[in-house]
Amino acid sequence: MKTNSEKDISGTPSKNSAEIKENSEKVKRTLYISGLALINAVIVGFIAKALILLINFFTGLFFYGQLSLHEVFPSQNNLGYWVIVIPVAGGIIVGMMARFGSRAIRGHGIPEAMEKIFKEESKIHPVITILKPLSAAISIGTGGPFGAEGPIISTGGALGSFCGQTLHITAQERKVLLAAGATAGMTAIFGTPFAAILLAIELLLFEFSARSFTPVMIACVTGACMHFLLFGTDPTFPMPAVDQSDINSVIAYSLMGLVIGLASVIVTKGMYLIEDGFEKLPIHWMWWPAIGGLAVGIIGTFAPATLGVGYENITNALSGELPVTVLISLCFWKFISWAVALGSGTSGGTLAPLLTIGSSLGCLLGMAVQNYFPQAHISLPLAALVGMAAMFAGSARALLTSIVFAMETTMQESTLLPLIAGCVTSYLVSFVLMRSTIMTEKINRRGVALPDSYHPDLLEITTVKNFA
Repeated sequence: MKTNSEKDISGTPSKNSAEIKENSEKVKRTLYISGLALINAVIVGFIAKALILLINFFTGLFFYGQLSLHEVFPSQNNLGYWVIVIPVAGGIIVGMMARFGSRAIRGHGIPEAMEKIFKEESKIHPVITILKPLSAAISIGTGGPFGAEGPIISTGGALGSFCGQTLHITAQERKVLLAAGATAGMTAIFGTPFAAILLAIELLLFEFSARSFTPVMIACVTGACMHFLLFGTDPTFPMPAVDQSDINSVIAYSLMGLVIGLASVIVTKGMYLIEDGFEKLPIHWMWWPAIGGLAVGIIGTFAPATLGVGYENITNALSGELPVTVLISLCFWKFISWAVALGSGTSGGTLAPLLTIGSSLGCLLGMAVQNYFPQAHISLPLAALVGMAAMFAGSARALLTSIVFAMETTMQESTLLPLIAGCVTSYLVSFVLMRSTIMTEKINRRGVALPDSYHPDLLEITTVKNFA
């Protein structure tokens, strides 16, 4: 009797031997891709630090006339009406970089990465790894109201894609490397490895496969280590400690989520409405970022807190101590400034503006509940945190990512139940009222159909004999 490792009469390997060989090859490929993902994550971590330093450099140069890498805030400038000129200049530079460098640097990063995955086999031009962070640093450093996370996600994805194209691996493996690089970039900025893994699942991979998860997880852990090494171990958005919520407060946070979900729909539709308006302008798109910069500069003269990344605005909102006038300004004028600038096609991220708008709106709603329903026992810092996460959940429909992201950036475990309550209701409102999301609307307009659920690959679990 022949063993499993022996060959049959025809000389072909036995079935078990072939399966063992196939599984061994899968293990080798997974380890290989995981190693590449780890190396890329280390590189992306340094790119993330370089991006932050570049933003600091351009902010100091344009707003204060100094050559320094230390963090400064454009909101504290003393330029008066001259501040209008700076975002316009930044818009002109970014427009020229897009026109004569690569048009792919336009936009906020994540939709572009999604489109490359589903339309072009995860192939991104390697020049994006240089032009995207540089253009984003110029845009943000000249007052653009964006975050650094979108550009670094795009850059990390481009690096992973470039690695995949150079080594001539399969399209599936290239997709995994792209997702690993993108999420490593997000983790390097925020120190949120679990949220980044969920982001890969909800927005990039659309699959449940250990072979795909393993490289992404390794990249995210490495990205978190790079964050600790280069940015420190403190919470990204520190906030006062909050107590466990009772039933009345959970109900209140759920109702707040409904309002913020409606706001997320307005924010998303408003942003694309402005983008449609730019498409109708009778001038070349290269000049649109300058027009967006003009709006940023004008708003920045009377609402300086809207200029730049504004991570400090999120931290201040989470303190629960900002006055109503500042919160209203951050809600309304930050949205107008960001929507016009992003709609103009400049380079910048969406996450920081969404978090700023959401945390400010959440704090305002918390104040209203405290005033009219004191028995709800609302905490203003927690209301701001729920608003921040619910805005992300409603606009991007990354439900699990938004919940875990809020917990990881604040390191507040007791916020879990209110976050779930607020994010789920916001997600439901968005799902009912909006066909696409802020991440997928642009892609859908280009005719790229994205999956809305996760299914196994039927060809991998179905044999030919089932159809014989």
